[in-house]
This record gives sequence, C-alpha cells and structure tokens, in this order.
Amino acid sequence: MIERRFHREVYPLAAVEGAVKTYARFASIEVVEAEQHRVVRVSAKKPERERRVADELANYALGLVREQAGVR
Repeated sequence: MIERRFHREVYPLAAVEGAVKTYARFASIEVVEAEQHRVVRVSAKKPERERRVADELANYALGLVREQAGVR
C-alpha cells in the first residue's frame, strides 16, 4: 500500500474526491481524514501499479486544484 497526503488548506475535498473517483477503477483506494491532511491509500496487486496510480492520482488532484482556482 502507498499513501499520499493532501493538505486540507491546499487540496479541497472536491479535488481529492474527483481524483479518487477517476482512478478508482485501477486500484483499491481509501481516503482517511487526518488532522491536517486527507490521506489517500492506494492498494493494487503489483507495487509498480500502486506507485503509478498514486502518482497519477496526485497529479490529477493538483490539476483539479489549479482548475478550480482558474490557473491555466
């Protein structure tokens, strides 16, 4: 399992949920609320798939944050 942490002040819930929804078909994904972060846990049969999905999910979430902020 791989974890990615998304700070609540930077990543709105909608961005994290949008990314999770997009990548949920590629791996098992769980979101856990922590004190200042949303922790996304990615599990897959192969470690390389976990890493790839976790990285892509993080990039996608960042893109959603930028999109919501009107940054091109």
